[in-house]
Amino acid sequence: MNHTKTLSPFNIQELNEMQKATLEAIPKQNDLILISPTGSGKTLAFLLPTLQLLNSSKAGVQVLILVPTRELAQQIEMVFKKMSTGFKISCCYGGHPVRIEKNNLLQPPAILVGTPGRISHHINSENISTKEITTLILDEFDKSFDAGFQEEMSYIISQMKNLQKRILTSATPLKDIPAFVGLNNPTELNFTSTNQQSKPTLQLKSVRAVGIDKLDALMLLIGKLGTRSKIIFCNHRDAVARISEQLDKLNIEHGVYHGGLEQIDREKVLIKLKNGSLHLLISTDLASRGLDIPEIEAIIHYQLPTTEDVMIHRNGRTARMHASGTVYFMMKETDHLPPFLKITPVVESLPEKLILPNASEWKTLYISVGKKDKINKMDIVGMLLQKGGLQKDELGKIEVLDFSAYAAVKSNKIQRTLQLIRDERIKNKKIKFEIST
Repeated sequence: MNHTKTLSPFNIQELNEMQKATLEAIPKQNDLILISPTGSGKTLAFLLPTLQLLNSSKAGVQVLILVPTRELAQQIEMVFKKMSTGFKISCCYGGHPVRIEKNNLLQPPAILVGTPGRISHHINSENISTKEITTLILDEFDKSFDAGFQEEMSYIISQMKNLQKRILTSATPLKDIPAFVGLNNPTELNFTSTNQQSKPTLQLKSVRAVGIDKLDALMLLIGKLGTRSKIIFCNHRDAVARISEQLDKLNIEHGVYHGGLEQIDREKVLIKLKNGSLHLLISTDLASRGLDIPEIEAIIHYQLPTTEDVMIHRNGRTARMHASGTVYFMMKETDHLPPFLKITPVVESLPEKLILPNASEWKTLYISVGKKDKINKMDIVGMLLQKGGLQKDELGKIEVLDFSAYAAVKSNKIQRTLQLIRDERIKNKKIKFEIST
């Protein structure tokens, strides 16, 4: 099968070795376990060959993809839609109304992706028929098991009587795969032998807070890194809050990300990170998996990772798909580097005084309509260029959600644009515009 047309929206000239191997393995009879580093392109690796397993004459759900987080579900849905295959995909997860999903499932998609809790609810409520499901994909399967989804996953798998293929993917191997998964003579493809820690594109550095508080040392490092995009990882939400409070005092723009936030707030902060409105995110390990943010240049372990798996997933947010990146391990004077770190990081010096990083050259414009209002990117582009007085290079990335949209606009132009468009309509709809906070 020629995938040139399918791949063209991704600007990919050629598949990597892992994707080629998966493309060859999935159509075969055996079940598959795919172990490959974060950022290596696993989503495309399993979606491309899955197309060959779909039958356009069948009406029901044929492929079920279970994932541990709503963010990963949304990412897979976005990648598949970008492929423009003609097959429908639907996404189900907690945190937004069941009613919307139930209505969407009245016309069953060929591919259904979602979190175990929400998928098991739809099966139990008979909103989904499992009769036609022949392929099950467990993406980030180890994380799903760690997150305590065994009961829901066991129930879901038990309801699929016509399964012919199981595909499990992860960035790290799992020692024991539960029997309820029902693996049958699986083929294992393992692409982690070239250890992520020794990738030439990934630099490791250590920062020791000598004679100063660790939080103050972090501020000095943030100042030194300037406008480079970075994620600071913490083990606990209170540490995220403490760092955020200090950054607020210094008027340093940043976003926070953890499980205690509303879904829309998590979505907004990721949009801003992707479009360049934010250069800095402080997060728990929730952001260490399943998020496709290719431009992250630096990872800072403010609180050291507790296991090698955690470190690998955090580090995988940078140096993605041939890009380079730097990882910083922050330590107090008495701290020791993690014992599972195979390479000794280079010591990074800190400036004596804090140099405040420059503000971003982009701001994010909130627009109060979205896909459900039949609004698309081109509608927004047309309105902002024609009515908002913007040149093409003054308008950045645009993201359209179900009921809202967000557009990156040059910081020095956004107030004028707001004045010009405040009474504008799109497709005759009255719209609220404001700078996203």
